[in-house]
Amino acid sequence: MTWVTGADGSPYGVTNLPYGVFRQNGGPSRIGVRIGSWVFDLAAAEAAELVLAAGTLCRPVLNDFMALGRPQWTAVRQRLTELLTDPAHRDAVEPLLVPLDDVELLLPIEVADYVDFYSSEHHASNVGQIFRPGQPPLLPNWKHLPIGYHGRAGTVVVSGTPVTRPTGQRASAEGPVTGPSVRLDIEAEVGFVVGVPSALGDRVSVDDFAEHVFGVVLVNDWSARDIQAWEYQPLGPFLGKSFATSVSAWVTPLDALADAFVPAPDQDPPVVDYLRDVPHLGLDLRLAVEWNGDQVSEPPFATMYWTPAQQLAHLTVNGASLRTGDLYASGTVSGPDRGQVGSFLELTWGGAEPVKVGGESRTFLDDGDTVTITATAPGPDGTTIALGEVSGTVRPAR
Repeated sequence: MTWVTGADGSPYGVTNLPYGVFRQNGGPSRIGVRIGSWVFDLAAAEAAELVLAAGTLCRPVLNDFMALGRPQWTAVRQRLTELLTDPAHRDAVEPLLVPLDDVELLLPIEVADYVDFYSSEHHASNVGQIFRPGQPPLLPNWKHLPIGYHGRAGTVVVSGTPVTRPTGQRASAEGPVTGPSVRLDIEAEVGFVVGVPSALGDRVSVDDFAEHVFGVVLVNDWSARDIQAWEYQPLGPFLGKSFATSVSAWVTPLDALADAFVPAPDQDPPVVDYLRDVPHLGLDLRLAVEWNGDQVSEPPFATMYWTPAQQLAHLTVNGASLRTGDLYASGTVSGPDRGQVGSFLELTWGGAEPVKVGGESRTFLDDGDTVTITATAPGPDGTTIALGEVSGTVRPAR
């Protein structure tokens, strides 16, 4: 129970407490934590010595706090829970609660590097059938290692940022042409934010996932399918992906998701030693995709073939170092059914099977379209936790 008005029973209750960065009236960036429809100003709380985190909560982004490591993350979370549940602290804390409607939410982290994986067997199989008809849907390496690629950290933007339609080369009957993408798509994903870095040359074990990963965000890795289809062989995604990646404004700490870990799908053939995570656990996150306000899909993250711990281990097996603020995403989340896919490429089967959105027949994104991705997870004692939504509206090409 919390004394904060309206927060009991909210999916942003005291068992959640996601971190974000906000500002009021064009003022400086400040770290806060969400409780119900309020933002608890942690910069002010640390200045008043209500919370102690080596001064890192007074910084403009979460990176310095995330670098402190799990013992400090846990201690601060316990202190926040105490402040927000014990009525004895109400007089000190209540003046530091800011209405959510009165703030502008900003990118919560300074993104160091961005890596995108390809971890859903259902998504990879669907894309294989669409892009390579008549061939095996999965390439021979897919079940032996988490496939991934490096994205572009500088184009990671916070939820609500408009997305400009990208321009690039695409194939035509007369040869390649240059112009705005005509097959603009989404990818509904889950992202993991690294707090504790690792040294160059070191490998991070699957067992050390929770010591390095601070929390979780929702991700929309916008995709220009026509640009992607022309450029991706033989080196994979590039300009078709790098123009914008939207993330939620709230970072849900791993501690808030303790009740959401569930057995992940069996892996056959058995994986090599460095990818063998015991227990083999994924997260029971239930995503929903809205296209101009119409819900068109419910992707289930629990079906992902490769787990977040395996992705982190693979990312570092060659000795690549982690940096505070690294973001790695799961890849498109898709389940076995058409109503569970995380991209419009799959939803419309490459554009061949349009769907109804707002009473219109649609395949890919038009200018002015808005896509919003939300997710929930099971919390303690039968409660539900919400992850911060990620939303974006398509603007015309420049």
